[in-house]
Amino acid sequence: MLKAIIFDMDGVIIDSELQHEKAALRVFDRYGMNVDASYHAKYIGSSTKKMAEESIAQFHLSVSVDKLLEELNHEKKVVLQEEGYQPLPGIVDLIKKLYKKGIHLAIASSSSPTEIEHAAKALGIKKYFDKFISSAHVKNPKPAPDTFLEAIKELGVSPKEAVIIEDSCNGCLAAKAAKTTCVGYVNPHSGNQDLSSADVLLESFEGIDERFFTHVLQRSQGIPITIANTRRLIIRELTPEDTKEIYKMYKDPDIRRYIPDIDDYLEIEMEKQAAYIRNVYSFYGFGIWGVYSKTSGKLIGKCGIENQMIDGKEEISLSYLLDSKYWGYGYAIECGRAVFEYASSQLDIKRIVAVIDAQNTRSIHTAKNLNMTLEKEVTFKNRKCLLYSASL
Repeated sequence: MLKAIIFDMDGVIIDSELQHEKAALRVFDRYGMNVDASYHAKYIGSSTKKMAEESIAQFHLSVSVDKLLEELNHEKKVVLQEEGYQPLPGIVDLIKKLYKKGIHLAIASSSSPTEIEHAAKALGIKKYFDKFISSAHVKNPKPAPDTFLEAIKELGVSPKEAVIIEDSCNGCLAAKAAKTTCVGYVNPHSGNQDLSSADVLLESFEGIDERFFTHVLQRSQGIPITIANTRRLIIRELTPEDTKEIYKMYKDPDIRRYIPDIDDYLEIEMEKQAAYIRNVYSFYGFGIWGVYSKTSGKLIGKCGIENQMIDGKEEISLSYLLDSKYWGYGYAIECGRAVFEYASSQLDIKRIVAVIDAQNTRSIHTAKNLNMTLEKEVTFKNRKCLLYSASL
């Protein structure tokens, strides 16, 4: 269960990485260091003190760590006075939404306690946070997990109940070292950061809420997300174990008749399903989900939406497959309506199509019952098909 979200500050709440880079390069230039932005980028997510220590050692600078650190911090203040704090688009609204939902919030940053305090006050968000944690409070800076472990401890939650938002390679590594779910924010001003250790990548804070972070947390822990709860069915994300049941359905000749490209080997299907679960659900926020009977709890099919190129155009396509024992009872229509509702209300999707084999009278009947409109005939996977569409 999601109880806390921990934010890095620089590059996540305030778009300060360019300011820090500008300040550092000014100081380094005064010491005759022939470095550029790529040198500073190595320390994004770590501490200024670590950058000062390693710069003195690498370039044999005749200055103490404390003196160089003082100069770097002073220059950051100069640049800040020149340019002011710049919040990332959508971040303040997101913080307010999370606070209203009762999520505990903390900032865990490599910046100094004073810098964290000033930034939070300047943006008017200090009251929404339970804790401010600086790398100055811990022994080892990021990529060590100390900063985040201290934040988790101060918030009184477990690592499995928190999500960390980071924009740097060091920060993501620290989050995973703390055994915590990590959202990697792709900030173009943070340099070419390797965020591959994050559980999911995010390019914008606009339009998201606590539901997004709850889903990321669940997926990182292998917990399937429930999409819909209808009168007779539960629709939720599939697990690799579900593949065996789906494979049995594929053996039915009535099902295989209209579904091309089904592998005859269970191991291949299971590998495909595992890869699908890892990549598609988190990337798109949708996919093909499992359909379960409320009465028996048994997997009886799958349904959902997916991106497909149809007749030269990228479309979002409805797809479903049900065990033939459940045909004729209106389950396909029940699935379709649930998928349409979820796509419209949760994903803001405006159009869904269905590509149906021209001989598949059952699916054509279902499309009509879902108020889908026949648009045209198309050739899809070397088959003569009909393209139906619905506006949501």
